[in-house]
Amino acid sequence: MNPQTLIKPIILASQSPRRAELLRDAGIAFEAVAPKYQEPDPGTWHLDPISYVESASFAKARSVAEDHPDRLILGADTTVAIGNRMFGKPADEADAKRILCSLFGTTHRVITGVALYDSATERRVIRHATTTCQMRPMNPGELDDYLRGRGWEGKAGAYGIQDEGDRFVTVVEGSFSNVVGLPVELVIDMLAAFGVHAHRR
Repeated sequence: MNPQTLIKPIILASQSPRRAELLRDAGIAFEAVAPKYQEPDPGTWHLDPISYVESASFAKARSVAEDHPDRLILGADTTVAIGNRMFGKPADEADAKRILCSLFGTTHRVITGVALYDSATERRVIRHATTTCQMRPMNPGELDDYLRGRGWEGKAGAYGIQDEGDRFVTVVEGSFSNVVGLPVELVIDMLAAFGVHAHRR
């Protein structure tokens, strides 16, 4: 890393309020910038989910580098998977219902790719975290209530465990923050390799 970079906050290549909150809570100084990259439809991806999220996380980080030289950029991408079948963010309420009905009663993986990219040196580190979740079935009334509440919007797998998702996710094995949107423990370890450390209040 260029020493000048270390005195500047990292850039979070995301406008996710959940990722921003997780970084703030971890004591990591950052600026949020919207990436100039739209991840491909998971349904068209022919490789495994890990390659998908790692590729998308780096592409997001790289997409903001041109406008932010000499900065350390953090990109992340999350998917929900059963085997190699991935469930991204729902397009609308009907799509959210389809996704949730596919996940009910299953054990599935929440996988987040994390990329750190030094735009000055082009050094990159790309990793991922996997959390296993077990979801109970929902009765039609519960499902309708959840869909009306719109808690599915903007969330991979159509649920947010930090909101109402904990009502029907019964088991979480692995990083809880990963299910929220960013595996904080992994991010802290990766940042340390670039000389950036969290400063908790």
